[in-house]
Amino acid sequence: MRAISSMATRQVLGELTAAAADAGLPAVDVESVGGVDAARRVRDGEQLDLVFLADGALDALAGEGHVHASTVTPLVVSSVAAAVPAPGGKPATNTAAPAFADAGAMRDAIRAATRIGYSTGPSGTALVRMIEDWGLADEVDDRLVQARPGIPVAKLLADGEVDLGFQQLSELVGQDGVEILGTLPPDCAIVTVFSGAVAAAATDPAAAQSVLDHLASRDAASIIERHSFEVPAR
Repeated sequence: MRAISSMATRQVLGELTAAAADAGLPAVDVESVGGVDAARRVRDGEQLDLVFLADGALDALAGEGHVHASTVTPLVVSSVAAAVPAPGGKPATNTAAPAFADAGAMRDAIRAATRIGYSTGPSGTALVRMIEDWGLADEVDDRLVQARPGIPVAKLLADGEVDLGFQQLSELVGQDGVEILGTLPPDCAIVTVFSGAVAAAATDPAAAQSVLDHLASRDAASIIERHSFEVPAR
């Protein structure tokens, strides 16, 4: 069985699908690429059984008939975190504290940064929109560095290309050379729901649905949380 996902969920999906296979369900080969590229390939009619993307992207694909709308299932909730380069290259660890006291402190940090890294996909779009809403676009536009498709913001930080980076927490945890400051404060939090759906091109839709159901079951909760995601409300 073939599936495609955005990079943000590659590790958690790897473990979730392995657990599903251990439970006797069909094995799934998940290819993780940039979210924009994943959606394009689905639209191009590539033979896929399951598609895992952010809610907005999946809703668009469902509206166009590329995935079965009735199968769209929320799987994980991802919060965006802020991070800086870590001296010594130690792997990044999660922290329970917010990165900044409030939105005002986050604005100050963005204005003070020399180079600001952000990702492709919904979290990056939301960050840029927030910067525009704060009236900072003209001030920091030439300091914004969007990660290339398939390249995590963590790599930009570790390589010294940026001194402040924003990406899903799950993408930062465990990466070398990164210090996680925390998730964004409640008054400017960026949260993305990633869902799965059965592709219109699926060769065995019923089997694909059975895998999807397992990924959304209670058995998956511990895996999801271990990868620094949250479990969606069911």
